[in-house]
Amino acid sequence: MAGKRPVLVWVRRDLRLSDHPALEAAVQSGCPVIPVFVQDASVDRLGAAPKWRLGLGLEHHAAALCAAGSRLILRSGPAREVLEALVEEVGAGAVYWMRAYDPEGVERDTQVKAALKDRGVEARSFEGHLMFEPWTVETKTGGFYKVYTPFWKAVKDRIVAEPLARPAQIPAPQDWPESESLDVWALGAEMRRGAEVVRPFVRLGEEAALGRLGAFMAQGVADYVEARNLPAVDGTSGLSENLSLGEITPRQCWHAGLRAREAGKAGAETFLKELVWREFAYHLMWHTPRILSDNWKEDWDAFPWNEDEERAEVIAWKQGRTGIPFVDAAMRELYVTGRMHNRGRMIVASYLTKHLMCHWRIGLRWFEDTLIDWDPASNAMGWQWAAGSGPDAAPYFRVFNPVSQLEKFDPDHAYMHRWIAEGTLKLSRDALRYFEAIPKSWTISPDDPYPDPVVDAAEGRKRALNAYENRDF
Repeated sequence: MAGKRPVLVWVRRDLRLSDHPALEAAVQSGCPVIPVFVQDASVDRLGAAPKWRLGLGLEHHAAALCAAGSRLILRSGPAREVLEALVEEVGAGAVYWMRAYDPEGVERDTQVKAALKDRGVEARSFEGHLMFEPWTVETKTGGFYKVYTPFWKAVKDRIVAEPLARPAQIPAPQDWPESESLDVWALGAEMRRGAEVVRPFVRLGEEAALGRLGAFMAQGVADYVEARNLPAVDGTSGLSENLSLGEITPRQCWHAGLRAREAGKAGAETFLKELVWREFAYHLMWHTPRILSDNWKEDWDAFPWNEDEERAEVIAWKQGRTGIPFVDAAMRELYVTGRMHNRGRMIVASYLTKHLMCHWRIGLRWFEDTLIDWDPASNAMGWQWAAGSGPDAAPYFRVFNPVSQLEKFDPDHAYMHRWIAEGTLKLSRDALRYFEAIPKSWTISPDDPYPDPVVDAAEGRKRALNAYENRDF
């Protein structure tokens, strides 16, 4: 390969070797390939848990590249400046990357592409984080979809390309550029002592993700329709963690789901619908980027939500001390595992926005800081769906009663007892882990009495329905 100019593969949320169109194109070029990750402002702004999980993912991906005869070069600074400098340093003739869809990522990538092309460097972005590019899914009148079910019907029979195989070999340059150090970056610093508690629950890397998918399709998908609603049961795929960093792709999941459906496994179509729900979130983020920070339904700007995060009931919600067992168990699961059961996510979001009448942005920011499977589009759409300001036809009728929901979906209280220690004679290990993970400044002990409800479930529901039904818009 003497005389061939290297291709930079700009790694972002795509920490894998298989089904990676940018990497595949770089390998097929026949030129030396230099993978590079840039710690730019988008990384600096990540919350504590997603930044820590990114650090773990990068470390694992770097090892996978090394095992494949390649390396991951780490650089920090504004992406445009870093990439231009690295192009000059190694004499690269091209930069390839996987496409971003959030507004800041799109703006950054557009500027990078223009700057590189001005230098005579080939700059190409590739699809792969989604199955359906947002601009390719249109209503019959040419607009974008605002309701999930019609979106599902529009894409469910589309042909999704088969996943790409892992490259047999990644051509290396004769000389590697210098790399910065993950240890110096200290991406996990903000997790403090919580990192040691959450770490055993992480399923790290591409191989673990593919194994997770295979195990779910073999054993879990048949019961998925019912089991996914039971928080005490390991009834979901758990793949949101790996999808968020691209350790697995949606089309790898999609084709596994199709095979399961063809085999007659009952929950396969529901699993496919969940993948499309993720696509729908990105569809909305692309067409209405305000969903990330402002009410998707703009009329809801007039709704009188509380926005004071220092109120006692908000602090109690964050700490898992509301006195409502389902809410508290879910919030503690989040602190111990970095994830939360989907039924729990709906309950805690409904409780915050409706029972406590607090703005969804408070919850969005808390999840942004504490979820290891944080995803900008899914997080924003989930919170706005729960609050009623998002894509939901009848928002104020959906005020989950956290007491009756617990009785329905956790009738033996196994989930509650797994995560709540106070007032329990037989303490579970996970319930105690919560006290190991939380900041010492909270001064909470498993010997404390379990708190009384900050808002009674029935009274809070009544208040929320009254406020929603009597809004003046």
